[in-house]
Amino acid sequence: MLILGISKVSRMERLIEYFTLILLVLVSFICHPSYCNLIDSLSTNQSVKDGETVISSDGSFELGFFSPGFSTNRYVGIWYKKTIYPKTVVWVANRENPVVDELGVLKVIIPGIIVILNHTGHIVWSTNTSRTVQNPVARLLDSGNLVVKDVGDDNQGSFLWQSFDYPTDTLLPSMKLGRNFLTGLEVYLSAWRSGEDPAPGEFTFHCDPSGFPQNTINRGPKKIRRSFEGLLQPMKEPPFATKGMVINKEEVYYTYISYNSSFISRLILSNNGVIQRWNWDNQTQVWVIYRTGPADYCDTYRLCGAYGSCSVGKSPACSCLDKFVPKNEEAWALADWSSGCERSKSLNCLKGDIFLKYSGINFPDTEYSWFNRSMTLEDCKAMCLKNCSCMAYANLEITSNGRSGCLLWYGDLVDIREIPNGKEIYIRISSSELASGDKQDGKKRKVRILSISAVTVFLGVSLTIIWTWRKIFRKLQLGKLVHGCMKNGNYESHDEELELPVFEFSTLMKATNNFAITNKLGEGGFGIVYKGMLEKGEEIAVKRLSRTSMQGLDELKNEIHCIAKLQHRNLVKILGFCIQEDERMLIYEYMANKSLDLFIFDDTQRESLDWPMHFHIINGISRGLMYLHQDSCLRVIHRDLKASNILLDTSMNPKISDFGLAKIFAGNETGANTNRVVGTYGYMSPEYAVHGLFSVKSDVFSFGVIVLEIISGKSNRGFSHEEHHHNLLGHAWMLYREGRSKEVVDPNLVNSCYLPEMLRCIHVALLCVQQRPEDRPNMSTVLLMLGNEGLLPPAKQPGFFTETALPVKDHIYASNSKNVISISLVQPR
Repeated sequence: MLILGISKVSRMERLIEYFTLILLVLVSFICHPSYCNLIDSLSTNQSVKDGETVISSDGSFELGFFSPGFSTNRYVGIWYKKTIYPKTVVWVANRENPVVDELGVLKVIIPGIIVILNHTGHIVWSTNTSRTVQNPVARLLDSGNLVVKDVGDDNQGSFLWQSFDYPTDTLLPSMKLGRNFLTGLEVYLSAWRSGEDPAPGEFTFHCDPSGFPQNTINRGPKKIRRSFEGLLQPMKEPPFATKGMVINKEEVYYTYISYNSSFISRLILSNNGVIQRWNWDNQTQVWVIYRTGPADYCDTYRLCGAYGSCSVGKSPACSCLDKFVPKNEEAWALADWSSGCERSKSLNCLKGDIFLKYSGINFPDTEYSWFNRSMTLEDCKAMCLKNCSCMAYANLEITSNGRSGCLLWYGDLVDIREIPNGKEIYIRISSSELASGDKQDGKKRKVRILSISAVTVFLGVSLTIIWTWRKIFRKLQLGKLVHGCMKNGNYESHDEELELPVFEFSTLMKATNNFAITNKLGEGGFGIVYKGMLEKGEEIAVKRLSRTSMQGLDELKNEIHCIAKLQHRNLVKILGFCIQEDERMLIYEYMANKSLDLFIFDDTQRESLDWPMHFHIINGISRGLMYLHQDSCLRVIHRDLKASNILLDTSMNPKISDFGLAKIFAGNETGANTNRVVGTYGYMSPEYAVHGLFSVKSDVFSFGVIVLEIISGKSNRGFSHEEHHHNLLGHAWMLYREGRSKEVVDPNLVNSCYLPEMLRCIHVALLCVQQRPEDRPNMSTVLLMLGNEGLLPPAKQPGFFTETALPVKDHIYASNSKNVISISLVQPR
């Protein structure tokens, strides 16, 4: 009985505790200041005090004081009501002038101005008005628009001031994004500086009325993207809403209208310049991202230059339009498309030009354009043809009744991309590009065809003879050189054409002062690297195969064929080779600053690099890798990417070197497997080191390791920490999970104003070194993440997340492989 009695008392006490807790929660909720004093409008005899009063609309919004994130600053803002959690702020009044304590006051004063006062009574923010009224009132409308109007004015649209004219980072339904030509007012979005600072950041979102209106994202004064959700780039309509561009004589603006009050949607410009459409899911009670931009690599403004077209499904991504050729062939071959394209034959407006139709593309930038909604396509063509500055024309709109309107472009066409179900545009080209049959009779046409055919056959035969003779001569020359000078006789490249100069051994002896030790740059598995100077003053680097090296003809041949066919500003350039007797040498361009590891792993040298230079090197390596994986004529997997194989020229431009272990693929192949695992410990991906499986994602893993090494100044292989025995990857991963990635950064850089960019690079690096290859991004995505500052997915556990209990070795090999060591440059003493 005693036990039973104690059991009953315990159960009763527990019930009392639960009841008391529920009562306290209800009391605190009912009596919370934010809900004790709700008002629907604010007149001159009222005020909103911080923490005491909230203006509430009949719809979904409230207005009051708040602090963003962990900030202690106080701002007046508008947010969705408590049914949407966490608090989602859509507008901020005093975004540049916060109240620094909880004693702020919001008031309406005559002649109709809203002011925010601090604890001393000074105004820290105010609205403006051109009219004076005696009974002004501020009201928060159901749409989320804070307005000031005269109490006696029954006109629903007559406002002294409204917050919709001065948005922050959020576009709400019915808000107009654009320009009023009568008042000169431009309404645009301005991103927050950070999640805790609503002050205007560097990114803005505009509806640009220059020419035919289009939406643009600017970074400062520079346009970086355009036409996101605009009329020129159609997108799927969000549910329960319609969007569009409104154009008339008084104003031009972009807007979207929700025709279902239960549907909640907002468009925001994030602090990293990304436009996002968020919809509220009533079932899961969370915000769901519906669309984000940039969507892909081709969303970068002017990526392919003038008359260059971008396609995410092609490699390389940029190509010239038909009848156009690269303006700078050399830069174009190096994947630098900014110079764009030009017509293969120049225009001659006086003699007459023609227009060629291009289909399946989006409209180019319309900043320098003219339009008319009532003109026909033929009238449009006639108008463009008369004006020598008019470069293209198109139908303005495609409706259910067909095509209509006229859109003309003046000046070069930029920001073109291929899209499914794209538009048709007619671009001006020289009349000499196409034969005009109307000006020739049948006899002349026949003579012309026969003449051209005869000339073509003659030239074809001549070129074939010359090419065949040249190939035979070169085969004999190289065959004689190889067979007469090589002792083992198993070198097969005499069967292939090598488009590289052959250096005489005597020339290289003279250039390197007989391979003097004072000219030694470094030494690796292949042999010693010497600095040399040719007679014309050109500096070179000569890699000489050591007689004791396990590397040989296979690696030399592989490197010749890899680099000879690749040209990119971030790949080291091979100048030629030498094979004479037992000598085997490769000749490269000279890199004055030697290799990256000499800078990042040396305390003195590391101090000479600021963060912009660090980021420049990271970005250059990523561009070189993307060229190897995607944009070159060959698909190349490096397989030995590491800090010592990144060379630096006089301007500290990084160049990937040492392709002796690289693999070349054709078509859509992206990987393979091998029984011979070669590479450098600490940089090899787990699937390659353990199973012999390598792919482009193997290089991505190595890139991620290099980025962490660049930022931290520590080597992954030699890393040690007093609190644990993890390698650098494990150390960075642990700090990332705890939100302490700042501790990975080199102490010389940690106080830099670029810290957010450094933390972003660490995040990208951890995405690159994830355990599973399919989780790692490709290099084009890496470039996008580094340059566009979009939202990043969470990183998963890295590969080789282990403790370094075993002694560190330079390389990992399969049991049946030979000892292959890649070159590593060192400072001469």
